Amino acid sequence: MKSNSESYKAAGVDITAGYKAVELMKQHIARTVTSGAMSDIGGFGGLFELDMTGITKPVLVSGTDGVGTKLKLAFLMDKHDTVGIDCTAMCVNDIICVGAKPLFFLDYIACGKLIPERIADIVAGVAEGCVQAGASLIGGETAEMPGFYPIDEYDLAGFAVGVVDKSKVLDKNTIKAGDVIIALPSSGVHSNGFSLVRKVFDVENADIKSPVAELGGKSIGETLLTPTKIYVKPMLALFEEVTVKSVSHITGGGFYENIPRSLPEGFSAQIKKADVKILPIFDLIQKTGNIPERDMFNTFNMGVGMIAVVDKNDAERSIEILKANGEDAYILGEIVESDEGVILC
Repeated sequence: MKSNSESYKAAGVDITAGYKAVELMKQHIARTVTSGAMSDIGGFGGLFELDMTGITKPVLVSGTDGVGTKLKLAFLMDKHDTVGIDCTAMCVNDIICVGAKPLFFLDYIACGKLIPERIADIVAGVAEGCVQAGASLIGGETAEMPGFYPIDEYDLAGFAVGVVDKSKVLDKNTIKAGDVIIALPSSGVHSNGFSLVRKVFDVENADIKSPVAELGGKSIGETLLTPTKIYVKPMLALFEEVTVKSVSHITGGGFYENIPRSLPEGFSAQIKKADVKILPIFDLIQKTGNIPERDMFNTFNMGVGMIAVVDKNDAERSIEILKANGEDAYILGEIVESDEGVILC
């Protein structure tokens, strides 16, 4: 690459650093290549050939999201190889909620100063997320924006596209009273509620790198940076064998905001609080911040990253399938006739 501009470099943008970053990230991107990926990184558009085998009426499903202020933890810990998993997860986990298989992903990284090795670490995480989701990383954009972002900071966002046969789009209107809610555990806080988390732990000023007994000897920083779990492959396996009526990705807004989105009017999720397998990090957040229980369940996933609603006769088989695919799934509650949305009792 012969392109170079000393004037642009003097203004704070080193385009040669961008070329180096692309070279460093190629090895990670190569891990994500699936049969549909057609283009090399560096072109003006990412190409993907859609395989229509077994699909009568294809419906494309898209999802977009970022990592949010969890990135502040990455800056403080100087650890950048997992936030890309979060970015991918937040998109593909949404896509799976309608029954679609993710096909490809593109990312967008904006930074104050382009440090090739750091960009490569970020993309390594994105690529790992794509591998976990079975999606191809077919393109992206890295923007160096001095004067807009601090030198050591960046933002990360992306979007994914998936496909589902129209006849297999999940239909929440098939839900009835007595259906069972199955929980898929989260890996931690995932990528939501970090503005509150950062305030509770005062992360910019506190010691977040020392071991904490309540967290099994892990530090607060390490625990909070645990990447979002990706549920695509276990859920696709479940769709193959069981009629799943609805799925909800428990993100910002917790139980109270997300679960009702996957239910028809007139029905609610009835959940016993004692049945929720709450992770230690949430107990520590609540205790440290003196946060009301209602606010905890209305902000965080509380240890449940995704829920699926199935007929009660399919519940046992569903759990077997999910466990066979690495998910320690369990029955969380049941559907009842009510307009409350979520009933925690």
